[in-house]
Amino acid sequence: MSAPTTPHLPEKSELPSRHVTLGVERAPHRSFYYAMGLGPDEVAKPFVGVVSCWNEAAPCNIALDRQAAAVKAGVAECGGLPREFCTITVTDSLAMGHEGMKSSLVSREVIADSVEVFIRGHSYDALVCVGSCDKSLPGMMMAMLRLNIPALFLYGGSILPGRYRGHDVTVQDVFEAVGARQAGTMTDEELHELECVACPSAGTCGGQYTANTMACVSEALGLALPGSASPPAVYESRDRVARQSGRSVMDLLSNRVRPRDIVTRKALENAARVVAASGGSTNAVLHLPAIANEAGVDFTLDDIGHIFATTPYLTSLKPGGKYVAKDLYDVGGVPVIMKALLDAGLLHGDCITVSGKTVAENLADTRVPTGQDVVKPVAEAYSPTGGLVVLRGNLAPEGAIVKVAGLATSVFKGTARCFDSEEECFAAVQNRAYKDGDVLVIRYEGPRGGPGMREMLSTTAALAGQNVGSRVALITDGRFSGATRGISVGHISPEAAVGGPIALIRDGDTIVIDGENGRLDVEISDEELAARHKAWTPRKTRYGSGALWRFAQLASSAATGAVTHPGAKGEVFDYSDI
Repeated sequence: MSAPTTPHLPEKSELPSRHVTLGVERAPHRSFYYAMGLGPDEVAKPFVGVVSCWNEAAPCNIALDRQAAAVKAGVAECGGLPREFCTITVTDSLAMGHEGMKSSLVSREVIADSVEVFIRGHSYDALVCVGSCDKSLPGMMMAMLRLNIPALFLYGGSILPGRYRGHDVTVQDVFEAVGARQAGTMTDEELHELECVACPSAGTCGGQYTANTMACVSEALGLALPGSASPPAVYESRDRVARQSGRSVMDLLSNRVRPRDIVTRKALENAARVVAASGGSTNAVLHLPAIANEAGVDFTLDDIGHIFATTPYLTSLKPGGKYVAKDLYDVGGVPVIMKALLDAGLLHGDCITVSGKTVAENLADTRVPTGQDVVKPVAEAYSPTGGLVVLRGNLAPEGAIVKVAGLATSVFKGTARCFDSEEECFAAVQNRAYKDGDVLVIRYEGPRGGPGMREMLSTTAALAGQNVGSRVALITDGRFSGATRGISVGHISPEAAVGGPIALIRDGDTIVIDGENGRLDVEISDEELAARHKAWTPRKTRYGSGALWRFAQLASSAATGAVTHPGAKGEVFDYSDI
């Protein structure tokens, strides 16, 4: 960690915080700051927001207040006035399998909106975002780009692995154990023993699930310091990273470097490469277009699909592999994945980052260690293409996504069994009311139809726990947890709620999933599909008011990130220019 220095900072008269601190007319505003124990010298400094999603809801967030305090110390050392605040987050593992999951994706928008309006309302000059749970990462990065003031992201860190009967476990194992208990291959006592040891510390779920995937994205985009995503939440080294993050945001302010200078199309391509190479969560396909929207960059599902198809699969991380996030940290963290890609000419090394250096400069001294199989060099890749595949076909004209990392085969042909909600399908799985060769279809769970595009981990984990993950497939216009494994296709677009083809499937139809050729089709004629669409009638949402109703009215297709506003392209002026 570099020694603290005070950078040459802009004049207060050039910063947004002048609106609450300068001039005779701002005497009432200054009096509020004096009421909090600040003096005139401190009020004269740049105001730096430090936002975290600290709460007592889950282990993901419980250590964030400590890290936010370290960020504040770094800001103060370099001449800034740190001002801490919190935003919400919804913890997916707790929301999973019931109505609470409808709030998860909605929370991404609430997080982005709340950070935006707080900064706008108080006229802060720079921002450090400290996030942990799944949606807090993209939500905060979206806010950084929307505000476009000097800003930096810091991940809160992953949980340590649990230990059960001689092997490492994560919460994924507990979800799958529910299926094993239903199948009669695990006792109540064994399940209780597992649930008591699976999550032994603070931090996010330990596999390459959505939070760790988006933490990799934060580094790959250049919005987080190199190596900052990797240390587990409870390690003291996180405090050093947090302190350096506070110092670095002051350098960004000094050099007038803004998030939209960093998040370019090439940076987004780097991020998609890292997602594919790491066998990351399908949710990244939803969040990368949403982040791009805030930057005013066209980055479509087709763009992502092309990158996935040309990126080798380099890691062995759960759920597709055998290792957890701490193992990645032990071999060098996210920079090792990026270095393997850079050495093979698969990353744009000239992209700038919040460190003040380019990607190539950040990775100059990084090596892919020998004698380990957590991260392979490209020449020894686990497979020649990435862990995620974009599908298209008459069942998904706008696209869908399947995670092929860890699958023995990505081709499946079977018979449709249709359900109009996750609960209906989960009940059938609990009762084992399916047969080998079935394709379970869960629909009306998309962004508008859910509303909120629920994850289906309870159902997919139950199938895995019943040991039928390779013999039964599941497709949905909803989405999956990063912990999902098995033949599972999500994000089918257009969704059922708007009359997409998934709404038109009937029990007994033949569904073909072809991850090798990127196809998702139902074997019926175009004429039959058209006739069914003519007879189809929309379903009314159960939510007539509130945040879920609003999301159902505004959300775009999953293929464009389920965004709720025009993004930077619709902007007349950006906040940083006020």
